[in-house]
Amino acid sequence: MSKIIVPDEHRSQLEKGIYQPINRAAFLKYAGAAFATSALVLAGCKKDADPVVNAGVDLGSGDTGILNYAYALEQLEAAFYAQVMTTPFSGMTADENAILSDLRDHEAIHRDFFKKALGNNAIQDLEVNFTSIDFSSRASVLGAAKTLEDTGVAAYNGAGRLLQDVNLLLLAGKIVSVEARHAAAIRDLLNPLSADFAGDDIVNGQGLDAAKSPAEILMAAGGFIKTKINANNLPK
Repeated sequence: MSKIIVPDEHRSQLEKGIYQPINRAAFLKYAGAAFATSALVLAGCKKDADPVVNAGVDLGSGDTGILNYAYALEQLEAAFYAQVMTTPFSGMTADENAILSDLRDHEAIHRDFFKKALGNNAIQDLEVNFTSIDFSSRASVLGAAKTLEDTGVAAYNGAGRLLQDVNLLLLAGKIVSVEARHAAAIRDLLNPLSADFAGDDIVNGQGLDAAKSPAEILMAAGGFIKTKINANNLPK
């Protein structure tokens, strides 16, 4: 597979911001900006197979497959936060609205960045399934957000070792730092001023965050994605 490079005009658009500037939670804004200005270079393919799913939308192989894997997860998160802000839960405070709006905008930027970078190699738009979430309930929404954000961090941590292009390692580090900030923000909403933002359920005794394989992540997120995904060709 040929190498794909983000066109200059796409990179310029991303550097200016796809959406209007985010006014709250500066740590989120600047983390998102750092991601948006990253160069994205996709490398060649690898024939190693990871028998996760037997049929469905093929993510592809090599670095392109890993980027499509990330794109699928960003589609899911973007769709979730879009729904959260379209139908705000009962009693949503101004602070909660501002934070969740920031997360919605970041995930939409991430999703669109991957789509443009992948070009013709991008997978289709996925159909999501949020029937298990009660969007009128704060507990249900924030509980789902916690699951999605923690899963996203573990996904990027686990996928980093599978990348062949060293340039993508820098990009992955910038993305996972944003996702970790998202996860911490959600955990703080659930348990204000507690140590749960870096709880021992996600950070081990060596101070390292969780890392999971694509097989584990797709299993965990599968309930939220209606479209079947074929990850057979992802590197091991």
